[in-house]
Amino acid sequence: MSYPPDPNNPYGQPQQPPQQPGYGYPQAPPVQQPGYGYPQGQVPPQPGYGYGYPQAPGTIQANNGYINIANLGMVRIATMGQRFLARLLDGLISGVVVGIAMALGLAGALGLSGDIKDCTGYSYGTAAYQSCTNEQVQQSAGVFAAIFGMAAAVGIFNLLYEWLMVGLVGATLGKMALGLRVVKENTGQNPGIGAGFVRFIIPQVGYLVCGIGLLLVWLSPFFDNSGKLQGWHDRAAGTVVIKK
Repeated sequence: MSYPPDPNNPYGQPQQPPQQPGYGYPQAPPVQQPGYGYPQGQVPPQPGYGYGYPQAPGTIQANNGYINIANLGMVRIATMGQRFLARLLDGLISGVVVGIAMALGLAGALGLSGDIKDCTGYSYGTAAYQSCTNEQVQQSAGVFAAIFGMAAAVGIFNLLYEWLMVGLVGATLGKMALGLRVVKENTGQNPGIGAGFVRFIIPQVGYLVCGIGLLLVWLSPFFDNSGKLQGWHDRAAGTVVIKK
């Protein structure tokens, strides 16, 4: 012990020099910063953003006209020009069928109307006049039945053609000719009866509510800013039109 004693070390214990970090002691591992091994300014690849990782269904690839669909992979979205041509072909096909149905219906109605008796030669109130008028009513009912049958046939054809073909097959004849297909966005499968009906009925409601509503529904893919060209009827049905 030294005299006088050190006031900071009254017991005379030898003082140890303060330990400095890094001298004989393991240092903390350096913090890994993103970007080592990659070009400066780039973030290492993350799942869901390409770079060899699968993307989520419904993901648009850089808005370049391709979409990732479950069970289908990367497929091309049908352009509005292709969809317009398909609609035009469907209109021509429907026009031929509807024209034939209308011609047959009108021919039948005209034939029945020509057979309606003229009761002007009978005295009013007589039994012969009453029998003639009854026959006129029956023949007139036949004419209206022929016209109604023609309209019903046209309506049923339009319903089944668009609804069932898109729902069960995924395409009408016009879409088939251009290699287009309507699929569910989340499964890649055909829309089915329910979604096919929803997709069919929305344009028809637009037509009934306001004649221009049908045109607006068909033009609504232009208003879609997601890059998928989904119309209002596609969004409601959860469908997307692709090019096979």
